[in-house]
Amino acid sequence: MSAWPSPRQMLLSGWLLRAAGGSTRRTNSVNPLRGGPRDPAAILAAAEATYAALDQAALFRVPSIAAAMDGPLAAGGYTAEGETLTLFNGLSAWPQPQSAATRLTAEADGDWLQARAALSPADTADSAVFETMVRTIMLPRIFAATRHEGAVVALAYGVVHDGLAVVEAVVTDSRWRQRGFGRQTVGAVLNWAVTAGAGAACLQVVADNPAALALYRSLGFTTELYRYHYRRKFPTV
Repeated sequence: MSAWPSPRQMLLSGWLLRAAGGSTRRTNSVNPLRGGPRDPAAILAAAEATYAALDQAALFRVPSIAAAMDGPLAAGGYTAEGETLTLFNGLSAWPQPQSAATRLTAEADGDWLQARAALSPADTADSAVFETMVRTIMLPRIFAATRHEGAVVALAYGVVHDGLAVVEAVVTDSRWRQRGFGRQTVGAVLNWAVTAGAGAACLQVVADNPAALALYRSLGFTTELYRYHYRRKFPTV
């Protein structure tokens, strides 16, 4: 949550309701909190009303370590989507040699954001939400961009919190995949993370993305910490 913050969120009876806008699910969902309730039935009406006022569908993130949420949500008409893995890397093999083609910046500058908008399928509204989100990160962070033949071909950023690095927003130009640019870019983030005091790293990857899973496993993300999926309730017409 600290590595991908929502600029608009609120506490709702022991749950964290996030509503950044745009299409990203993590920043537009209700999340369980450590030590908080696991049965969302009592807040469904309030959550649905809040999202409806924002012209959004109600969405809950359901971690496997809080699986008790699933039954009440299914019973309430929420359908499952977006299964995602959280993978862990002990960073025993880092740092590693780094290519001069990868540029690191402490902030998401205009060049980085422009490249991200070009490489991601996000529309203008989503790009604006993403820019607002990265501007609100308060922890040590790094933004990596790898160039090839004069153009940015891969991007990622990383945040360190309590000795744990979180790798986010990894994307490679579709014309240059399977060429090692994604590995090079994430590797640069991990190199920085070690110098910033991280003893381990984690990231999230959609479960049905075999290419991304192969990339991350090649980088040492071989331990699955937990999974999560979402449950969404669309407004009835």
